[in-house]
Amino acid sequence: MAEAEAVSQAEVPEEVAPQRERSLWSDAFRRLIRNRLAMAGLIILAIIFGLAFLGNNTGLVQRYDPRVQDYDVVHTSPSQDHFFGTDHLGRDNWSRVLQGTWISLQVGLGVQAIVLVIGVLVGGIAALGGRFLDNLMMRFTDLAYAFPDLLFIILLRAVLTGRDWPILGDPVAQMIAAIAFVNWVIIARLVRGQMLSLKERDYVMAARAMGASTFRIVFQHMLPNTLGPVTVAVVFGIPLAIFAEAVLGFIGIGVPRPTASLGLLVSEGYKYIQVNVWMAVFPAGAIALLMLCFTFIGDGLRDALDPHWR
Repeated sequence: MAEAEAVSQAEVPEEVAPQRERSLWSDAFRRLIRNRLAMAGLIILAIIFGLAFLGNNTGLVQRYDPRVQDYDVVHTSPSQDHFFGTDHLGRDNWSRVLQGTWISLQVGLGVQAIVLVIGVLVGGIAALGGRFLDNLMMRFTDLAYAFPDLLFIILLRAVLTGRDWPILGDPVAQMIAAIAFVNWVIIARLVRGQMLSLKERDYVMAARAMGASTFRIVFQHMLPNTLGPVTVAVVFGIPLAIFAEAVLGFIGIGVPRPTASLGLLVSEGYKYIQVNVWMAVFPAGAIALLMLCFTFIGDGLRDALDPHWR
């Protein structure tokens, strides 16, 4: 009996231990791949990204130049020659939608990359820099949050457009910078709140009592535990950035012509919707599909990273 108890105490924990020592991210990945909507959104998004990248950087999936006009095929319906038909100038809608989709993906991902950097820096400094820096950063954050987003973006676009900036000379880069400058507030507040909460956790206080440096505490204990909700917020922010770019294109202050953005295509299609409904349907459908895919992925990440599901 004693030998049997010794075997049960020695062998069972060794078999169970590898199952219990899975990290948060490995558990989250397992739950994410079991989420059908999230996986469907990820697969569709990968296909869209591949088509847009190939169409705008290699020309493999484009049969026509999106800027070339052909007045012999004005306002044609979808066909084998023109998958999405043509517009009022005979330009191929398939090529133009691919170009607009690539711009939307660049804007959505680029905006959230900048937002993540600014939000983590501002939120981290506010949480860890003491009362004075906290008040200073949060009042600046409140000021940025109080200003109307769309109006601020329009003003920034007016300032950036037509100037020879060293980095922001490209219209897409100007769009990314303008939208990112007004969307970092949510991430900054989220990071600040998470870090203020983590500062009082037992493992952080224990690490501080053992003499761990502030750098090690932040990057080894606090920041990794902040990435879960921040990642979800960043993914949910991508469709908002895509929609903001589409709105700017629709009202005529987005990426300038002849480059085709999805918002510009919807605006042009709206003018001719009684003649050619396809001009508006396909770019609007592309915007909706992109936003839906990122929303499904964000929902899946939120469910996977929620500690109540563990």
